Amino acid sequence: MSNASSKDQTGLIGWLRTHRNWCLIVLLPTVLVAAYYYLIAADQYESEAHFVVRTSDSQPAAPSGLGQALTLVGGASSERDALVIADYLKSHDAVAALQAKIGLVQRYRRPEADFFSRLWSAHPSPERLEKYFDGKSNVDVSTETGITTVKVRSFRPSDSYKIIQELLKLGENRVNTLNRRNYANAVALSRAKVEEAETNLSQIQGRITRFRRDEQDFNPQVTGATRTTMVSELQGQLAVARAQESSMAAVLSANSPQLVSVRQRVAALSRQVAAETAKLSQGPGNVASGLGAYEGIKVRQEMAGKQLDVAYAALQRAQDDARRQQLFVVPVVDPNMPVRALYPQRTKVVVTTFLALLLAYGIGWLIAAGVREHAA
Repeated sequence: MSNASSKDQTGLIGWLRTHRNWCLIVLLPTVLVAAYYYLIAADQYESEAHFVVRTSDSQPAAPSGLGQALTLVGGASSERDALVIADYLKSHDAVAALQAKIGLVQRYRRPEADFFSRLWSAHPSPERLEKYFDGKSNVDVSTETGITTVKVRSFRPSDSYKIIQELLKLGENRVNTLNRRNYANAVALSRAKVEEAETNLSQIQGRITRFRRDEQDFNPQVTGATRTTMVSELQGQLAVARAQESSMAAVLSANSPQLVSVRQRVAALSRQVAAETAKLSQGPGNVASGLGAYEGIKVRQEMAGKQLDVAYAALQRAQDDARRQQLFVVPVVDPNMPVRALYPQRTKVVVTTFLALLLAYGIGWLIAAGVREHAA
């Protein structure tokens, strides 16, 4: 029995000596990697969520069945909008916000975290924290369906769940911020046009007020119509008086008191008609010039009013278009509370390491054999 054991040990030692290069290059590193991952590496729990970013009137193409389903329920997000939100979720702004809200550093320095995978510094620089968190999270946008997938890993299930929840809230807040900015930018020009039209209309109305005050005439159009009517009535009275004068002159003497009275009335009406007619078109402050100036201002007022109506309509259209183009985050898969640790993938890493080292050793052995053969 003792002799058999000694032979086994001698055989093992001999085999190790014979294959010492293979053991040093392949076996030993694989054993060290396996020891780290199976004995030291801490479990990491991953939480995952899916969402889409879309607009109210977005109707993008959907080649896949899932994309068509999303279009039927409200439209898949445009890739550009989704990429904007994904870029923000991976930015230093999002990492800084997570640190301020939930203490990102403390969550990645848990006691159960191993030395190599934990966040080493208790006060890392923003760049270092961003780089570390980038290795623990992933944001991917599908170009086919527009679905954004967010994954977060940490050393406790509750931490992963809390981090991804806050990350999604940050994404929604960023969408709201973009909506406010886009809305303000979209209506800014139209609002400026409205303000310009309002100012122009106000100035013209001020000119009308000054005209009425200076001319002491509230409405020259009404005044002109009134004076024209009065002149017409006076001309009618004058025509009647002249007809009466002609009929009386045929039967009465020139010195007849009745004929003299009628002639005086005709003369008075003639002077009054001439005076009122002159006020309509001659002399300072005549109705014609005042009416022309007033109508010119009124035409400008009507044009300014129409411009204001057009500006208001353009503003309303800009507001409606901006509202239709607002972004919305539509959850597809809510964050999950992890139950089983998915990372590190121990077996996969160890097998991959072994196969990679074995391949490298085989290539090196072939090269060395070729060199020896060539030297011989």
